[in-house]
Amino acid sequence: MKDLIRAHAGLLIAGVATFVMMGAGQSLYGPALPAFSRIFAVSEAQAGVLVSAHWVGCFLGVAIMYLRGAGITPRHALAAMALGAAAVAALAGWWATITGAVIFGLGYGLSTAVFNPRVLRAFGRRGPSMLSLLNATFGVGAIAAPLIFVALGSDPRLSFGLTAAFAAAIWLFAGPAGREGVAQQAEVRTFRPHWGIMAFGAVAIGLEASLIGLGPTALIRAGVAEKTAAELLSAFFVVFLAARVVLIFFAHRIAPFLLYTLAVGAAAACALGAVFVSPSIFFVAMGASAGLFFPGFYVTASGKMGEDIRVPPTIIASGLVGGIGAPLVLAPMMAGMGDRGFFWVVAGVTLVLTAAAVLSLRRMKV
Repeated sequence: MKDLIRAHAGLLIAGVATFVMMGAGQSLYGPALPAFSRIFAVSEAQAGVLVSAHWVGCFLGVAIMYLRGAGITPRHALAAMALGAAAVAALAGWWATITGAVIFGLGYGLSTAVFNPRVLRAFGRRGPSMLSLLNATFGVGAIAAPLIFVALGSDPRLSFGLTAAFAAAIWLFAGPAGREGVAQQAEVRTFRPHWGIMAFGAVAIGLEASLIGLGPTALIRAGVAEKTAAELLSAFFVVFLAARVVLIFFAHRIAPFLLYTLAVGAAAACALGAVFVSPSIFFVAMGASAGLFFPGFYVTASGKMGEDIRVPPTIIASGLVGGIGAPLVLAPMMAGMGDRGFFWVVAGVTLVLTAAAVLSLRRMKV
């Protein structure tokens, strides 16, 4: 393992730094939505469009990877994220800010489709564990960003400006990682889409996007102060990170779809806890489930769909369908729900998803 880490140090370091920055950028949307609502004089539902704009950009990024993936390097992804975050920080107007969110999301989608398959392939049998490590570092940035946002006076301009600067700094040092872990033509197998696992991924990533992007607003509607909601989002990502760190040591020992099933089952239990006991406590607890959705889904889908260069962007695109659609549906609905309506919806979706996953365990074995 030490030899593998030394051999692929450039790829791993660039990936870790990029995922830290991705976590920071994505987690800023949740606590920043009330500020965007005030700055641009739009409703909470309209401000929620920024979350979906980010995921639309992600979808465009993975579409580019599907069509031109062989020529995309980490530097392309980082340049897009730097430009997008800078455009959001500029606050030049509502539509300009939405455009910035799309561009940042495009770089986010490129990064996900560039780094995940390369790390999974480069580390062989230990690939699932190293994939968990890579995605765990996402949580480091996601923990810090809401706290930094509050420390900066809840100012989106400063927060997204720092994100842009971080992306630009990583870009300077990411060049040597450009070709590490790239698929060789001899390794390519038949491209075989698996609609079942892609459907499971779409729902799970939709839940993750909604919890991150709309969770703080849902907490505020339940009576939590804005500052406290931002701090609870940070705590959510502490639990998210802890779950992925633990997974590093067990990912290669547990069937990936069983991991997915356990994660959605735990999310259902936490959502019910948020409805009946405490939104604050159980929202934070749901961070563990959210942290396990993607690794379980991605490794299962990779095993089912093969190693064709089109597979990683197709897998990620299926998740982005949920990431785009779920906040668009939930943000307007929240205005007409009770103080815990968001958590009722999450509970209903996760209970149905858990039942479907249990019934599909045998068919999803890889």
